[in-house]
Amino acid sequence: MTRSVVLAATAVAALMAIAWVLWPAATSAQGTGLRPGDESVVSLGREVYAAECAACHGAGLEGQENWRQRDAEGRMPAPPHDATGHTWHHDGETSFALTKYGVAALIGDPTYQSNMPAYEGVLSDAEIWAVLSYIKSTWPADIRERHDLMEENR
Repeated sequence: MTRSVVLAATAVAALMAIAWVLWPAATSAQGTGLRPGDESVVSLGREVYAAECAACHGAGLEGQENWRQRDAEGRMPAPPHDATGHTWHHDGETSFALTKYGVAALIGDPTYQSNMPAYEGVLSDAEIWAVLSYIKSTWPADIRERHDLMEENR
């Protein structure tokens, strides 16, 4: 085998590994795993959110004050997940990847500093989808509809 073939195979393998990390395999038949209309999923999500997310993102999904401005350490405060925030601007796959792997992995910058932990190894994929489903279940109908359209058109 020539050196160029080995290098090409290594490059392809590396790209596939990156794609595997950033494109979650844990999706439902619906595509994203979001099930805001499934009360059992939403109930689990509410419980996990209260235990793992509410300390920073707020019990009422309100986020931290001045969430659009970096804090004294240069980090972004926790954004709200209610209708006032930007969570609904992200498709389910992106939100899943951010939650599971962290911001640095999502943006491809391992030096990026964030207070948002990666939940890989802490929460199961089902628990992450449940939290995201719970969050979506709290949005007003018009925002849920806009998010549904975004999901369909991605």
